[in-house]
Amino acid sequence: MAESKSTSRQSKTTQETPDDGVAQAIQKATDEAEEQGYFGTAVDPTPNENYTLKGVTSGAPTPETDPEYAREVRQQLDDAARQS
Repeated sequence: MAESKSTSRQSKTTQETPDDGVAQAIQKATDEAEEQGYFGTAVDPTPNENYTLKGVTSGAPTPETDPEYAREVRQQLDDAARQS
């Protein structure tokens, strides 16, 4: 006989994370990926044209070549993260 389904409508995202090693390892890997910027907001909002030969030779800023622009990009990403 099949097991009856629960009538609870609790979302999976509100359930507690199990305290086993596997769940903790998955959570750790997910947290590290989020810190690296692999999820959520795009890491670099710099236009792609700035990375082309024409963009580089014209002096278009990129976070890798301009420390002040890199600070602006980080601030912009931080502000966007706080708003969401």
